[in-house]
Amino acid sequence: MWSTASRPVFRRYVGAVVVGMALAATSGCTVPIDAVAGISVTGDGHLLGVMMVCGHQIEGATLYVDSADVDKTVTVGSWTADRPLTPGLATWTLDSPAAGWTATESLAPLTTKTTYALYGWTKDNSWSSSSVSFTLADRDRLTPGKVRYNSVSDNGDDSAITVSMTEFRTRACQNM
Repeated sequence: MWSTASRPVFRRYVGAVVVGMALAATSGCTVPIDAVAGISVTGDGHLLGVMMVCGHQIEGATLYVDSADVDKTVTVGSWTADRPLTPGLATWTLDSPAAGWTATESLAPLTTKTTYALYGWTKDNSWSSSSVSFTLADRDRLTPGKVRYNSVSDNGDDSAITVSMTEFRTRACQNM
């Protein structure tokens, strides 16, 4: 049997636990997304990074092996923009020096049967981009002027699509 004095203490304790759990469940540890990453190819077949910045800024991009196992995530290339990318479209070659970009980790050779992901970031983790996953087969299906990226539908589902550069520019930020 409970004493009447312990019920208010118990209720406050339970209330504090519930509030703490609610705060923990709703506070995210992810970096806000405000840009969309994509890939394309140049006329001579070189892999091209494509970044549509929607509102704030992006300072660099990383290409890594896409794996559900964190221990198997390996960076295969990383680039820093000479100046932060502001709202709009930016492109750069991933396998050779590109004007306005510095390779902080030069692109390693890509292999078949491996899935890669490209995403953008800021040095202070204040903003990031969505990522785009691809294989070499996906890259080989691209033609100059076409961009592969992950499009987010009105209901929040995302899927990789390939569109013209013009369509990417107009649609990429719609569901951000």
